[in-house]
Amino acid sequence: MRTLLARGAAALLAAAPLWALAGAQQYEELSASVRASLARAVTDRDSVRSEDPETVAWVRAMHPRVAGRMRDDDAARELLALVHYEARRAGLEPRLVLAVIDVESGFRKYAVSSAGARGYMQVMPFWVREIGMPGQSLFHPRTNLRYGCVILRHYLDIERGNLVNALGRYNGSLGKPGYPERVLGALRSRWTPGA
Repeated sequence: MRTLLARGAAALLAAAPLWALAGAQQYEELSASVRASLARAVTDRDSVRSEDPETVAWVRAMHPRVAGRMRDDDAARELLALVHYEARRAGLEPRLVLAVIDVESGFRKYAVSSAGARGYMQVMPFWVREIGMPGQSLFHPRTNLRYGCVILRHYLDIERGNLVNALGRYNGSLGKPGYPERVLGALRSRWTPGA
């Protein structure tokens, strides 16, 4: 019996990296103008400038904090450059985006929540149907970060800058304690210089 339980526990632990425990954005009807604006934001073809001195310095500063969470050093640096670029592009603090990724997926590229949210920022697939293009994969790092940052910016705009409410909307837990505090706690304890 113990052997059977041990095998079952081992199987659950082995499957754990594939699942994320985060909530999920809730579908809300978008006006045509908002839908068009968000669609433009996720589909434009601008490119990441990873040689930009500001990006290089930021990646260098954040890399030690991410290195233990990702096995592949090159993938960690690439992710950091993408986070910096996509966050700044959406008017977000890149450290906030790292805190969201930390809480949402634990830096697991292929994380899937029980609600079906996908990737680093745990984006729900309905967003691709709503504002994206067919065939976009939410497991592709840049696509996932682009959607996640645009959606978080959208929720910040809806909430007139109220970060706690915007984070609640992002997680599908608006009005419930827990998630915003976890993200803000991660921001303070893990992603703020000197912490």
